[in-house]
Amino acid sequence: MTGGPLVTMDAVSTHFNAPSMFDRRPPVRAVEAVDFVVEPGERVALVGESGSGKTTLVRTMLGLTHASAGTVHVAGVNVHESSRRTRRRLRRSAQMIYQDPHASLSPRHRVRALLTEPHRIHRIPAEQQWSVEELLDMVELTDEQADKFPHELSGGQARRVSIARALSLRPKLLVADEPTAGLDVSAASAILNLIKRLSQQMDMAYVMVTHNLNTVTFAADRIAVMYLGTIVENGPVRDVLERPAHPYTQALVDALPEPDPTQRRDDLPLPGEVPSARRPPSGCRFHPRCPIAVDRCTDEVPLLTPIVSADRHAACHLSEHVLEEQPT
Repeated sequence: MTGGPLVTMDAVSTHFNAPSMFDRRPPVRAVEAVDFVVEPGERVALVGESGSGKTTLVRTMLGLTHASAGTVHVAGVNVHESSRRTRRRLRRSAQMIYQDPHASLSPRHRVRALLTEPHRIHRIPAEQQWSVEELLDMVELTDEQADKFPHELSGGQARRVSIARALSLRPKLLVADEPTAGLDVSAASAILNLIKRLSQQMDMAYVMVTHNLNTVTFAADRIAVMYLGTIVENGPVRDVLERPAHPYTQALVDALPEPDPTQRRDDLPLPGEVPSARRPPSGCRFHPRCPIAVDRCTDEVPLLTPIVSADRHAACHLSEHVLEEQPT
């Protein structure tokens, strides 16, 4: 690939049919008509409540889940229409770190074998391979970890091994699904520092799936907010979090813990429950829970359009009103 975005997703939808032919329920519309772009070297945070479609979106991006509609290009390759050989080459350009590191590492192999296996699978020439010691040093582990089995590693160590294994192929894109899940504050901070440092050193883009807004400002350049399978807002992290243009983003920001007791809110920022992805609401999917919804919101699907500047977008008919309510 020479120039242009590293990842381009155009009108991508991912639906899951009922598991049985006797189940007459409609499909789960996990991702619906999403446009998403990642530039080379960019750090993007994908945030939203559980069940918003974040993991399905990144799995569709990497071809691990098949898209029901739309097109996905990563490093110039059409992910869902390319040959098996082309997709195999794609794996060298894009790697994923899973939420449960122990589950993603084979319990039968020692760390040494886990780190060198990608070289064998992809037939990497010896002169292009990092040694086990080099890979462990990159993720700040000692050589003595090389002969351990995954169950002998702590959660933080297992996650570092997963990162080292992904980096062994020198990818241009790293996708991290909840990379700090299950870790205490200190270990989580260390993992985020590590991923950010490695992305800078290797000129590598990453997409971090998270529900924790507290980590986003430090770890990402840009944020994309998902709700019920759609992206409702994206833009530079500080701009979006300091002046949200979508009521859902505003609710997420309002739900952050406030250290000053005099500034804490007693009201619930989001009333009601998330609707079913099998039968999403008409119009704006957020309108049943939106505090400022109008009649137009129930009928007309809002498009993700530029607001304020070319690098900020929101899918809300009332985004200008939401911005006006924010301090400048």
